Amino acid sequence: MAAGYYHADTENGDHIDDPSEDALYMLIEDLDTTDNTFVIVEPPGEDPAWYASVSLLDDGRYEVERKHLERRFHELTVETDRDKIARELTIWFASR
Repeated sequence: MAAGYYHADTENGDHIDDPSEDALYMLIEDLDTTDNTFVIVEPPGEDPAWYASVSLLDDGRYEVERKHLERRFHELTVETDRDKIARELTIWFASR
């Protein structure tokens, strides 16, 4: 079944269509600094209007990027709380 709203893909090949907040948390929790350093969430299609990514930094913090091209929105933050990241991204996705 294809994603209805958005999908999440990790560097190591995990893919989840329309991930819940809990699923997004688990993807973030599974990141490591060797071969699974990021997760990208975007709507289906060849040229998505927006995306979000979470990358694990070498110091254990997470770089969170949100970008919406049509709205000229770009935000880059560094966070430590996986719960907060998953919750805030889920809310942000719902407003897209």
